[in-house]
Amino acid sequence: MSKPKAELLLEDLLFKSRWLMAPFYLGLVVALGALLWVFGAELVHELSHLMEMKPEDAILMVLSLIDLSLAGNLLLIVIFSGYENFVSKIDTGDHVDRPSWMGTVDFSGLKMKLIASIVAISAIALLRAFMRLSQGEGVDSNHLMWLVVIHITFVVSGVFLALMDWLAAKTDKH
Repeated sequence: MSKPKAELLLEDLLFKSRWLMAPFYLGLVVALGALLWVFGAELVHELSHLMEMKPEDAILMVLSLIDLSLAGNLLLIVIFSGYENFVSKIDTGDHVDRPSWMGTVDFSGLKMKLIASIVAISAIALLRAFMRLSQGEGVDSNHLMWLVVIHITFVVSGVFLALMDWLAAKTDKH
């Protein structure tokens, strides 16, 4: 028994609607370009003070650059895996530079990479605040407390997400 024509048209429309996500991923590419601009500006700004830098300042500079780099990596993961999971496979042929994880990160893996990146970014922000504190700079205790609370919240959320994925993998599929 074949489906009614109206149902086939509706299903075709629904399937093609996935392309409405493509502009979101293009917007994320623009955001990646903006992040690159900020990274370059931060690098130029910090390097202009290189001769006066103390070791702690150099470490803070590196942490800021790593923070931006992790955000860029996160954007790239979301762009590639989101596009491939929800819009279309990216045809790179046998390009030697194709990342090995492309095409293998499902929605669950994307969630885990996302939360791991957020935890790392949060940890860097917390480390930066602790380093400023150790240098004798004034760090607002309320601000520091919220950095710790937010970081712990991200870590606990990551553990719960991993636990939920583990439990879902153990249950029978319907």
